[in-house]
Amino acid sequence: MTKFDYIPERALLLAGQVGENLRQVVPAHAGKWLDAGMKLGALKASSRVAGKFVQRHPAALAAAAAGAGVLWYLARRRAKQAEDGTGNGQSRSTRVEAKRGNGSTRSTTTRARKARARKTAE
Repeated sequence: MTKFDYIPERALLLAGQVGENLRQVVPAHAGKWLDAGMKLGALKASSRVAGKFVQRHPAALAAAAAGAGVLWYLARRRAKQAEDGTGNGQSRSTRVEAKRGNGSTRSTTTRARKARARKTAE
């Protein structure tokens, strides 16, 4: 046997040793790091796809932004109504009684306005 016959065996042995050393060196929360790395990779890929979509369809971006603004406004309005207590679908109107200034039925009649207009014209 030549030296080249032992290379695959030696490589497997070294790979096994390196793997055992890494398991001892890497902290216990390496799984969390791996999970975070996968999430970052997915985020990067999805942002690339979204960027291409926006370049091809800019009107869709404008419509989405407008829709998000409308949803935000409605949510804000509903929160204010809930805060005021008017969010149950019923209006909270109050009746205001009409009052006259001096007790007369009309403050100025049409006839009186015409008479004043004639006096100022003379």
